[in-house]
Amino acid sequence: MILAKKRVKREMDMLNGPLFGKIMAFSFSLMLTNVLQLLYNAADLMIIGQFSGSDTAVAAVGATTMIVNLILNLFIGLSVGVSVLVARGYGTGNRDATEKAIHTAMALAIISGFSVLVIGMVLSKSFLVWMNTSPAIIDQSALYLRVYFFGAPFNMVYNFGAAILRAKGDTKRPLYFLSLSGLVNVILNFVFVYFLHMDVAGVALATVISQIISAVLIVMSLRRQDGMCRLHIRKLRIHQDSLLQIIRVGLPASIQNMLFSISAILIQSSVNSFDIPFAHLGKAPYTSGSAAANTIESFLYTSLNSFYHAAMNFTGQNYAARKYNRVRKVMYTCMLGALCVGIALSTLILGFGKPLLSIYIPGDLEAIEYGYQRLWILCPIYFMCGIMEITSGQLRGLGKSLVPMCISVIGICGFRVFWIYTVFAINHDWSVLFLSYPVSWILTSAAQYLCCYIAQKKMPKTDMPSEEIAPIAA
Repeated sequence: MILAKKRVKREMDMLNGPLFGKIMAFSFSLMLTNVLQLLYNAADLMIIGQFSGSDTAVAAVGATTMIVNLILNLFIGLSVGVSVLVARGYGTGNRDATEKAIHTAMALAIISGFSVLVIGMVLSKSFLVWMNTSPAIIDQSALYLRVYFFGAPFNMVYNFGAAILRAKGDTKRPLYFLSLSGLVNVILNFVFVYFLHMDVAGVALATVISQIISAVLIVMSLRRQDGMCRLHIRKLRIHQDSLLQIIRVGLPASIQNMLFSISAILIQSSVNSFDIPFAHLGKAPYTSGSAAANTIESFLYTSLNSFYHAAMNFTGQNYAARKYNRVRKVMYTCMLGALCVGIALSTLILGFGKPLLSIYIPGDLEAIEYGYQRLWILCPIYFMCGIMEITSGQLRGLGKSLVPMCISVIGICGFRVFWIYTVFAINHDWSVLFLSYPVSWILTSAAQYLCCYIAQKKMPKTDMPSEEIAPIAA
């Protein structure tokens, strides 16, 4: 009985009660989880920057970020479809649909993971060449990627498993699992780099081991679930109907993420072009500064992105339960949270920007200055990125995944490519390059908000009577 109560406390009832407190609790728990996941890469850069014997190691690891995101996001986007499908099945109490979705999702995670492994190993070096990666760091970057992608299957298993837990309102266990694996990652980084002098290969290996631990823990948790969300290894298979629904919602998200990454690669390629004159000196100050700033910004982005998942999962469950007024309130509640968090974190980052950058690139004053310039361009308006994510999350929770994909392809990817080949080509300036980010956030947010407003207007004005909706037991 006590055990059953503990399980209930881990899972949030998204269908009943005040929304603000529940959305904040869901988002902040997920925020902590995402921040811990980011510490994988942050620990890589901090430790390698402080203890590596190489002056270019930080730039070498930083230059791989966009490639990792491109290849992983192609498949991780499918976990969005998993979240929506499980949230809907859980919200309506449909046991058969939920079980099929879970076992299809985990089978798909394994297939996706090995696909990422193969793609990463085969294409990574080609991407580095295409991105104009400096000759001073390209060999180190390629080595990092070759080791890193061995962890891809475990990365996928964790992300798909965490999506299942979030869809049923459980954000605590993924946090616990990443707390443990993140601690292991930091310890191993220090051992491999400081004691064994493995440099970029060491930090990549530490990340792989951490991903194995988090994947094992998430599978163990799913196997111990009660009711419809329990994972049975023998039942792992692809159910065609579930797969099609996951693809219908998740594939547009995958394509969107991939195109985001391609536009980011073009930005990174432009960043790399600034370092060409420094190649004969064995330096890459622009890439180092941008990589350090990007790592700091990632903590801000992932904090705002937690409201995207809140919007998607709360919308998915309440829409399936026909609680339309709650669906309308979800978006605005998430926006309020993102606005407050975005302004607060941006203020802290700008206030302590140079000390934070110096953690990753100690003593490199030139690189720190370039990184600080990037922070000042992006952070003041970063909350608009959160608004953009929330409107996208609500549309996906409503099952309209193609809409945010099309808008983002034009408003983010298309606009940034256009900016690089027009505005930036005319004025080849560091600040001009990064202005493409805030402008694209504003344009895309406005278009997606309009679509959300239209979708909400089309919903029935009245809910199903509350007594017909009971909290769903796990």
